[in-house]
Amino acid sequence: MRKQKPVKDSFVRMTELVLPNDTNTLNNLMGGRMMHLMDVAAAISAQRHSNRIVVTASVDNVSFREGIKLGSVVTLEAQVTRSFSSSMEVHINVWAEDIPSDTKIKSNEAFFTFVAVDQSGRPIDVPEAVAESEEEIQLYDGALRRRQLRLVLGGRMSPHEATELKALFNME
Repeated sequence: MRKQKPVKDSFVRMTELVLPNDTNTLNNLMGGRMMHLMDVAAAISAQRHSNRIVVTASVDNVSFREGIKLGSVVTLEAQVTRSFSSSMEVHINVWAEDIPSDTKIKSNEAFFTFVAVDQSGRPIDVPEAVAESEEEIQLYDGALRRRQLRLVLGGRMSPHEATELKALFNME
């Protein structure tokens, strides 16, 4: 039996100030810089859960809802939603705050997948993730569907093997 860990133990909150070197010609945070920050926060979350070195395996649909202006405070919140044998799905929310105007908006949300590896770079088992709160349980319950969809879209699983996606692929 795998060791178990509550997903709340993997929670990460990271805060950054958008500086001129982080922006594009419209004075908005560059998308690549945002993805870098998301990858760092998510990796720390996965490392907290697994107590291992982790590598990014996939990133799901990062949509940029609104530009984040120069001088804004960016807060990233990441937490493991579910673990499989060596992989972990991490959910990330990104908030942009304009302190002088006292406004805060959710600017991004995504799911990242990480694989824990040993010193030789080979996948290694991770603890089972235990969801406790309503939100954690909801994210946990959807994680297998998201994982199977990633594997099908990546060509690593046949749609016929994707038991959680049968309705999506109209195979029942």
